[in-house]
Amino acid sequence: MRKGMLEYCVLLLLRRQPSYANDIINQLKDADLIVVEGTLYPLLTRLKKDGLLSYEWRESIQGPPRKYYALTDEGSTALRSMDETWSALVRTVEKLKIGF
Repeated sequence: MRKGMLEYCVLLLLRRQPSYANDIINQLKDADLIVVEGTLYPLLTRLKKDGLLSYEWRESIQGPPRKYYALTDEGSTALRSMDETWSALVRTVEKLKIGF
C-alpha cells in the first residue's frame, strides 16, 4: 500500500515542477512521509523506465550537475488515473467509517 502511495505522491509533486531527488525527499518529509534515498532512486528509475518521467541534467552552483525529473504526457495521464482511484478509495473508506 505504501509503495503505491509513494509513487502517487512523487507524481503529485512533479506535477507542479521538475525537481531533483533531494528536493523530492525534502518535500515528502515536509508532508510527514519519511522516505530515504535508497527507496526513492529505484522508484524514480522505474517510473522513468515506464515512461512516466523524463529527466534532464542541470548545472548546479553547489557541486556537480543535478538530474531533474519531470512528468511526461504519459505520466500526467497516469496521475489523472491515480487521482480517480484515490478519490474512489477515499469515498469507500469514508462510507465504511460512518457505517454507510
